[in-house]
Amino acid sequence: MRPWPGTPYPLGATYDGVGTNFTLFSEVAEYVELCLFDDDGGETRIRLPEVDGFVHHGYLLGIGSGQKYGYRVHGPHDPERGLRCNPNKLLIDPYAKAISNGIAWDESLFGYKFGNPEERNDEDSAAHVPKSVVVSPFFDWSNDRPPKTPYNESVIYEAHVKGLTIDHPEVPPRLRGTYAGIAHPAVIEHLQYLGVTAIELMPVHQFVTDHALSERRLSNYWGYNTIGYFAPHDGYAAMPEQANQVQEFKGMVKALHEANIEVILDVVYNHTAEGNHLGPTLSMRGIDNQAYYRLVDDDQQFYMDYTGTGNSLNVRSPHTLQLIMDSLRYWVTEMRVDGFRFDLASALAREFYDVDKLATFFDLVQQDPVVSQVKLIAEPWDVGPGGYQVGNFPPLWTEWNGKYRDTVRDFWRGEAATLGEFASRITGSSDLYQDDGRRPYASINFVTAHDGFTLNDLVSYNDKHNEANGEDGNDGHDDNRSWNCGAEGATDDPEVLELRARQRRNMLATVLLSQGTPMLLHGDEFGRTQQGNNNAYCQDNEVSWVDWSLAGTNRDLVEFTSALMAFRKAHPVFRRRRFFHGKPIRTGDEGLRDIAWFTPAGEEMTEQHWGNDFGRCVVVFLNGEGIPDLDPRGMRVLDDSFLMAFNAHHEDIQVTLPDESYGPEWTVVVDTATGQVGDGGKPVAASGHITLVARSLVVLQRVG
Repeated sequence: MRPWPGTPYPLGATYDGVGTNFTLFSEVAEYVELCLFDDDGGETRIRLPEVDGFVHHGYLLGIGSGQKYGYRVHGPHDPERGLRCNPNKLLIDPYAKAISNGIAWDESLFGYKFGNPEERNDEDSAAHVPKSVVVSPFFDWSNDRPPKTPYNESVIYEAHVKGLTIDHPEVPPRLRGTYAGIAHPAVIEHLQYLGVTAIELMPVHQFVTDHALSERRLSNYWGYNTIGYFAPHDGYAAMPEQANQVQEFKGMVKALHEANIEVILDVVYNHTAEGNHLGPTLSMRGIDNQAYYRLVDDDQQFYMDYTGTGNSLNVRSPHTLQLIMDSLRYWVTEMRVDGFRFDLASALAREFYDVDKLATFFDLVQQDPVVSQVKLIAEPWDVGPGGYQVGNFPPLWTEWNGKYRDTVRDFWRGEAATLGEFASRITGSSDLYQDDGRRPYASINFVTAHDGFTLNDLVSYNDKHNEANGEDGNDGHDDNRSWNCGAEGATDDPEVLELRARQRRNMLATVLLSQGTPMLLHGDEFGRTQQGNNNAYCQDNEVSWVDWSLAGTNRDLVEFTSALMAFRKAHPVFRRRRFFHGKPIRTGDEGLRDIAWFTPAGEEMTEQHWGNDFGRCVVVFLNGEGIPDLDPRGMRVLDDSFLMAFNAHHEDIQVTLPDESYGPEWTVVVDTATGQVGDGGKPVAASGHITLVARSLVVLQRVG
């Protein structure tokens, strides 16, 4: 066990087939002990022999895949100066490729005594802290081909690894709730039937359930409590006792790629599971607290908190930035994922105090030859001052468009004065994304996500019902912009049920036929419910799990969703790569524009019409000959032309179609009142009339 000097790079534990090189950055450490654990929990401590540029390192011959380890950092302990080294605390390697054993909450995990926060706690934590694991990098990636689906052709499906598969009747019980469960043919076939091109997985970086939830016998089900940025969560592995999560995750990615489905990870680089100054010492806090966390300038025992979780990573530190970028590159190059959705991404732009669009993190991403080439999706807000940054991210980035979500919800529940903004949102939100050179697909369009109501609950509840969370209803959003259609929660009223079904179809059709990149929440395609819980982050049970029996009960909704996706895929006018400009489609041509708006009376919209918000009803003409895109052969993209008619009013409205200059005849191809997707039969002549059912959407295709 006598270590060789090894090398200071790469960071982490790197197995080469003969032995393992161990490295750990700490600017404050006096020296670092590597701790190796046997199967019985026995510990062997080895002092790392070399330090280069504050990187402590050593190489051990014969140490290979499966070896459990951790670190003890010897250095200064002065919390008021932000120094929290304590060699009695076993620490997880920030670069660990796998982590196992879970956490067993105990006072020894904390740097202070529970009865006296000022008293240092020197109890040994090794028996209770998760262990880092050496992994083999070898995997057969032969014939793997990332789909590289263009944004404008993408449909994203947000899902939870466990929640999507734990109750799936066709997935073998031992694979339910795992990466292998996601890769099961029954799950992949469902995604393919829908037409999904990318699955966006809620956090799969190793996370822990925090102490407070454990005491309430709840769990951090969503996983936004990361403790390892390189390690797939071991709780989602079919054989966690064998530390098989890395190989199993890679197998899942390969299987999804074979089905032409991309894998996008929801990543949490804004905070860690160590929490505030009263949180546990699990990893970075004990390694180099000042380097990894943003501390309050005038009292460094406390942490800056832009996330509502107790701490924020210090993106001003070059070593923290290196950690984030190394992690991102690892998941692309070694794990073969296709993109990332960044939780509370505004926190990554806070170099000093305010959100800075030119922050170093964005500069690093821009110039990185690996990370810059995958899908980059921002949740463009955090909880700090000025944190709401929808529309303000750099050109490489797309964004969860919170304004789209709010506007579409308001429109379909009948809120007044939403028509003008609704028009902007369904045409790609040019007011947010055009000025900085981005395209319509920069807008990730959604009406539901993991955070908030499901689609079924959005049309079934006026108020949140979060009693099971044990927080006296103080958690979760109060501004849900939902409408229960006349009854709160479950009901047998056929009129309410029919209206709810129509509203679900309205939302789905709007998202899938808007310009931009559509995103659906898992289970919304068949009416998944959380019984009104709009913050089910701690509910690892039937409240959050997908009930696959609903896929049979609501088969018509599944078929409607699948047909809409196929319709969108078949018609590029609904997924343009460039914004509408409202001008004739050819220079010098006085003919038809690429887009035109009409009142229910068939008149072209004027400023006065927009301001009056008449009847919450509008018709939009989409010119299929006016698509300024080229196909892979360099040929101009052509499509049929369509009318989209929206009626959010509570009464039926008779709509007059445009005159024959826009088309001689039209046929209904989508009708949310009936659930129709496909040829509607008898055409309607130009200037003819159709009846728009109350709260419905109709799409008409030009004939001839």
